[in-house]
Amino acid sequence: MTHMLIIGGSDAGISAALRIRELDAQTDVTVVSADAYPGFSICGLPFFLSGEVPDWRSLAHHNIDSLTKSGIRFLMNHRAENISPLDKSVVVKTDNGKTAKLKYDMLLIATGAESTRPPIAGLDNPGVFLLRWMDEGFALQQFIEQNRPRRCVIIGGGYIGLEMADALTHRGIEVTIIEFLPEILSTMDAIIGRLIRNEIESKGVKVITGRAVRSIGHNTDKLLVDTDSGEDLITDMVLVATGVKPSAKLAQTAGADLGVAGAVQIDRKMNTTIPHILAAGDCAETWHRILQTKVYLPLGTTAHKQGRVAGENMVGVYNEFQGSLGTQVVKVFDQIAAGTGLRETQAIKAGFNPRTMQFTTSDHNPYYPGAKEMTICITGDSDTGRLLGAQIIGHRDSQVAKRIDIIAAALYAGMLVKNLCDLDLSYSPPLSSPWDPVQKAAMQWAKRV
Repeated sequence: MTHMLIIGGSDAGISAALRIRELDAQTDVTVVSADAYPGFSICGLPFFLSGEVPDWRSLAHHNIDSLTKSGIRFLMNHRAENISPLDKSVVVKTDNGKTAKLKYDMLLIATGAESTRPPIAGLDNPGVFLLRWMDEGFALQQFIEQNRPRRCVIIGGGYIGLEMADALTHRGIEVTIIEFLPEILSTMDAIIGRLIRNEIESKGVKVITGRAVRSIGHNTDKLLVDTDSGEDLITDMVLVATGVKPSAKLAQTAGADLGVAGAVQIDRKMNTTIPHILAAGDCAETWHRILQTKVYLPLGTTAHKQGRVAGENMVGVYNEFQGSLGTQVVKVFDQIAAGTGLRETQAIKAGFNPRTMQFTTSDHNPYYPGAKEMTICITGDSDTGRLLGAQIIGHRDSQVAKRIDIIAAALYAGMLVKNLCDLDLSYSPPLSSPWDPVQKAAMQWAKRV
């Protein structure tokens, strides 16, 4: 029997395991998970911590019993320590210190990413939290329930920082965000960051930008956050949300090469530089469909797709990953911000001659009650008219995700900006207009060609 070994029980690992069992029910599949929560949605933690999702068990993408019944074997609370490609084995260690050697015919490394730890003194103080795994979410939840904090400082104004600002405000906690860069949500155009800032400040969140945190200390029973401006913030808890980095140390024990941002180097079949070893998900590089080069984009959607491709290639059903666009969306209080493809600065760096048009319109026909403003920024190449990317912000009821997905599909197809106007999109007065907002924005962009 062929032995397929998968290290990592999150999105990429589970997707690969399921695909292997779909294609070859006779293959032995073992998933090694460092914790007891394989198949859980880490992206759902902010909504569990806000109380909007009351039961953490509902965060599971897949029920462990159904996964086991499908023929997947799980070794939970086992941490892979070392890979030996010569004899095709992996040494794993349990929480109680016992070790075992697992053999494989094909191995998938899906170890994910880990929270970055910025050079700030005091990160290990009680009341200071990172948020990447289920256990960290439980620790944060327990602290809130036992200590009833009134104030929290969040270091980092990206997706997790913003979602947690929403979540903690929802629980009645006063939140201050400190962001090192000039604006929050720096992965999108500045106008989107400013509009999101307006939204969270209107909900009582204090935002400090252009400042670095130097240390986190104690002030009696409180925490003292010291910034480079000399401003000290007294708080009850601190959440560090400064991004993630690939967890690639295990791959290095096998001699696998690392690539962009220290992620595991892979080809589009998910092969590493070591025979019979593949990698997928947040620990690995990804292929960018527009840039036609490798990048690091740690996204759950990408991990699921890469895992599926890896599973297919592990059983000999050869397939190539078709590439990422960096499509993402975030809910922050009553606003939704989304982006896909290249921003103008990225497009310039890639050698395009981009132009970005900002357009604001109603999300549906204004005569139907409840119409809300939606702002769309479309970036296209001035020389060819090619669509390169877009960002959208609008009310949570404005179907922002639907609109960014239209653009993501158009980017996948390599369409011109003006071709968006040719799409046969759905229309009903409560939901859109005869020309969808995306098409109206495309028309504005095309006027300048």
